[in-house]
Amino acid sequence: MKRFTISALFVVLLAIAWIFSHGALSSAAQSSPAASGVSGQGKMKFRVLYTATHLPPEAQKVLTGAHGGFAVDVRPGKGETYFSLKGAGIIQISSDLKSTRLLDTASEMKDTNLHNTTIWSGPDATPYLSFPGNQAAAVFTTTLDGKLVNTLHTPEAGIDLGDPAANDYFAGRGNFVPTDVEQLDGLLYITTGYSNLDFVLTARLSFHPLNAVWHDLAFGGRGTGPGQFGTGHGITIPPGTKRIDVADRPNAEIDRFTRYGRYLSTLKMPLGSLPCDIYYLGNYAVVGSLDGPDPSKGAPIYILENDKLISTVMPKEDLGLENFKHIHNAVLRQYGNKFYLIAQAWNPGDFAILEQVTD
Repeated sequence: MKRFTISALFVVLLAIAWIFSHGALSSAAQSSPAASGVSGQGKMKFRVLYTATHLPPEAQKVLTGAHGGFAVDVRPGKGETYFSLKGAGIIQISSDLKSTRLLDTASEMKDTNLHNTTIWSGPDATPYLSFPGNQAAAVFTTTLDGKLVNTLHTPEAGIDLGDPAANDYFAGRGNFVPTDVEQLDGLLYITTGYSNLDFVLTARLSFHPLNAVWHDLAFGGRGTGPGQFGTGHGITIPPGTKRIDVADRPNAEIDRFTRYGRYLSTLKMPLGSLPCDIYYLGNYAVVGSLDGPDPSKGAPIYILENDKLISTVMPKEDLGLENFKHIHNAVLRQYGNKFYLIAQAWNPGDFAILEQVTD
């Protein structure tokens, strides 16, 4: 009887172990990418290299709330990538992409959403990071180790922003909702697409100590005419140029301006793509899109060469990254003889690094 009881107990324990192990395998299968998934066309095909588990544990805990973007340090010998997550702080990805770490982050930045990131250098070549705080109504600037050195707040009534519509908007206590920021020739260029204003505003920088004050140059505005936006979401200055590119999300286009705000041209993206931003690397550009022409397949990452679409990467449909229903930001890195995509999903938030397939 005793032997039977022990045998029966062993069978029960074995069954329980099988159930738990099967459940764990099923959960892993649901969250892991397709075993041999490849996405893209031509020379720009990609597979999954790293997923969210590559991030620090503190970042993983808050990743579903991700709503930001990346900045890459393109200075010679560098290559680190920076972004921020609400509740965790600023994260640095190593130049070889093999490691990530959290930077000490001021509480006023750590506890709010930072909607994108840019990296720029002052006249003495000192590098800085700037972050648009869409919830905090502020633009934060830090050193590369995360030390907060300047905060630009909502324009006060009476400040001349260079356009009567922008002046009247803040005179009437309109809200300041920065969605992206870039720096060119001592000016910060700031998109405000989540507000009814939807202008690009500018602020003049001074140094030692670093300071930013509102400047009398503003352009864009909500509308359907040339140089106006449905939502001016992301802003980019292509390397080696003085051109301002603004991702007009609902109109599926990239609007281009001189540094003085004069409209130049429009780069059309596929209808329904909702481009959030554009990132340039040499002759290539990468556009992360909130949606694609077929939302059921998840959002695409478009890769362009000399403004021509050459590859469409589908992280959800082709690579099994189920959370990539909407892509909020993507950048292209080159390390060694391969290209890499770093991408961030939104609602739910997620993170992945994709590796170019060269064989």
